[in-house]
Amino acid sequence: MAARIREDDELSESHEINVTPFIDVILVLLIIFMVAAPLATVDVKVDLPASNAQADKKPDKPVYLTIKADQTLALNFDAVSEEELASRLEAVTEGNKETRIFIRADKTIPYDALMKAMNALRTAGYQSFALVGLEGGG
Repeated sequence: MAARIREDDELSESHEINVTPFIDVILVLLIIFMVAAPLATVDVKVDLPASNAQADKKPDKPVYLTIKADQTLALNFDAVSEEELASRLEAVTEGNKETRIFIRADKTIPYDALMKAMNALRTAGYQSFALVGLEGGG
């Protein structure tokens, strides 16, 4: 059955707003934001750059504490355990607790390993140390 409109019939105006399409759009946007929000909060990965600061003058005989990738320690170029670090530092620095210790650490070691090494230096009485980085990084 087809609806027929006669010429004498008037089309009545509707003053109501059809909200169904509006609700559909809002629901689609809500779903999009619910999916996109967790993707925007990704863990921050840090790959620290090399230092581009002006290099300080090195002492004549610098003392290096190196933390290797396998978290072993080396004082200058000799392997050292954490237990014998204090006595070896005494020998290398001739008992001078004011000697600056230069800490070189592999970039793959955990932050915890670096903190353990710095705490070992503090326990041994050495308060002056510096972190060594690549020069000319940019």
